[in-house]
Amino acid sequence: MSQPTEPSITHRDVWLLAAPLILSNLSIPLLGAVDTAVVGRLADASHLGGVAIGGLLFSYLYWGFSFLRMGTTGLTAQAFGANDADEVRASLGRAMLVAVVGGIGLWALQGVAMSVAFPILDASAEVEAHAREYVRYRIWGAPAALANFAVLGWLFGVRRTREVLIIQLAQNFTNIALDIWFVVGLGWGVGGVGAATAISQYVGGVMGLVFVARIVRTLDGRWELSRLFDTTALKTLFRVNRDIFLRTLALITSFAYFTNRSAQFGDETLAANAILQTFQGFQAFGLDGLAHAAEILVGNALGARNVAAYRRAVRVTTIWAGGVAVAYALIFWICGGWMIDLMSTLEDVRRISKQYLAWAIISPLVSVWSFQLDGIFIGATRGDAMRNGMWVALIAFVGLSLSLTGPLGNHGLWLAFLLFMAVRAAMLVAYYPSIARSAMNDAQGMSHRCES
Repeated sequence: MSQPTEPSITHRDVWLLAAPLILSNLSIPLLGAVDTAVVGRLADASHLGGVAIGGLLFSYLYWGFSFLRMGTTGLTAQAFGANDADEVRASLGRAMLVAVVGGIGLWALQGVAMSVAFPILDASAEVEAHAREYVRYRIWGAPAALANFAVLGWLFGVRRTREVLIIQLAQNFTNIALDIWFVVGLGWGVGGVGAATAISQYVGGVMGLVFVARIVRTLDGRWELSRLFDTTALKTLFRVNRDIFLRTLALITSFAYFTNRSAQFGDETLAANAILQTFQGFQAFGLDGLAHAAEILVGNALGARNVAAYRRAVRVTTIWAGGVAVAYALIFWICGGWMIDLMSTLEDVRRISKQYLAWAIISPLVSVWSFQLDGIFIGATRGDAMRNGMWVALIAFVGLSLSLTGPLGNHGLWLAFLLFMAVRAAMLVAYYPSIARSAMNDAQGMSHRCES
């Protein structure tokens, strides 16, 4: 294995990592847009609302386990930067164990999850009925979905972003094709959307395991059961994953709260906000491509105790993240109305979506900094700072929305949401100097050990 952590990290180096990730990430909100467009052509807005509410539940169930992706990336990238092939292997093994157990558990507890979640959400009876149908089909993909998190996180950590692109494109375009077939061709309704997602997750899972098997054969080192269950490594895994889990719980709660408040304005506004959140998905997953590049380069640099490479990685990826955010804002400004018309044929939903389109245009310019800082902190495995910052931002979001929706209605909700993104970034900026100090101390400690 090589150690790609030289101070001379170039813009080309960043884009060799980021470009495949941006392309693969963009296919995810494209899938969401197709889901929305297909369901938006059904009889009424309750179908679209049902997919939004059902998808929200999966945001909790799946993204509650997203630490399997983020934690695995940071730990693997640091092991890769330190040229520790045995630990690179063990990082994958530990993550897969958690993924398999968690996926089976989610499938077994689906009824409990719906019984707890749906009464909390203030949706109509029609919306809830469609949401239950969607969940009953999609939950079959739970084991594959969680295993995919672990595999993708490991591939990020070993800098194999081309394979990530292939897996994500194959999975998501399979999903899109099945969406159209099941819903438009066979008339399965929202259940067809859920079934298409579950099947495509197994397609991605099989492809991921094939790539992993090929890559592992090229690595030095060997599988060691004792290392897989090493007490210190397991404690680190659970510490990082615990903090990222709590951070993600707060993030998903913020989106749940947003959806719940949207539902209080009626089914049409709920559907309109779901369309505009698809815009949020487009820009979030695209910007995450640069954040993922930061995760990899920062993790490699810190694993190699290379402070100069760490600083260079932060600088170059952040410059490009800002540029991509501006590009997204321009795209939404120019094409936003057309995108809304594409995603729904319901005139009331279209009208309301365009009424609030300005917030989607502004969003990339505000959100980019929290995404980019997340990438830096994931690479540094600083889940504690991410956890604390996200919970402060969530509390601020709830307070702001309660005070702003009264006089401003749905405009107030969107304003509170963008302020939530700004608070996220501000909290991580406050923690940021501690990463450089820690990296410097580690590098000095390594230097002293070598001299002695």
